Amino acid sequence: TGVVPFVALLLLQRRPVAGRALLVTGAGCPGHGLCRSNVQEQTRRQVALLNATAQDLFSLYLKCQGEPFSSETDKLCNPSGVFFPAFRVNRTSEKKEVMVAMYKLFAFLNASLGNITRDQEELNPTAKELLDRLHNTTKTTRGLISNLTCLLCKNYNIFQVDVSYGESSKGKSTFKKKQQGCQVLRKYVQVIAQAARVLLPHLSP
Repeated sequence: TGVVPFVALLLLQRRPVAGRALLVTGAGCPGHGLCRSNVQEQTRRQVALLNATAQDLFSLYLKCQGEPFSSETDKLCNPSGVFFPAFRVNRTSEKKEVMVAMYKLFAFLNASLGNITRDQEELNPTAKELLDRLHNTTKTTRGLISNLTCLLCKNYNIFQVDVSYGESSKGKSTFKKKQQGCQVLRKYVQVIAQAARVLLPHLSP
């Protein structure tokens, strides 16, 4: 397991790999100056937004892939074989444990969204609405990662987290690229709903 610079985790889109994300540079957390005054409320809103838009993103993705994905969604988009970081926290878990699990989840998701967006820019370059949704979701996810970085440092002095990234679709067939994106986004719909249920009570004023 190596030490992965924080910026690099936003870009990693390789085969399944584990790494240690360095949340900030230097030997430790830089102090409260890393956080905005409304960081907790902003984090809550970002998670709520991702949860509210996940199903629409998945539906739009399906529409743009055409057949057989539209008619055989359950079969082709079954996410059971897709790797996703384990998410074993619940509402009774300690806030620190929840924050670390969230960071792992969204670091993975950010890399997966980059992979899917790259494929769709190649396969569906005229699907403007889908590409815009993917870019906006990625932007929100990156903002959320930044806020979680702040909260982990400020509240718990945590500046390294072991993270895992999904499988790249580079070199795969068009069908396999579409299927992988479909499986990941379907799993995302399920996991973000669970994440919102767990995290939002911890971020309530």
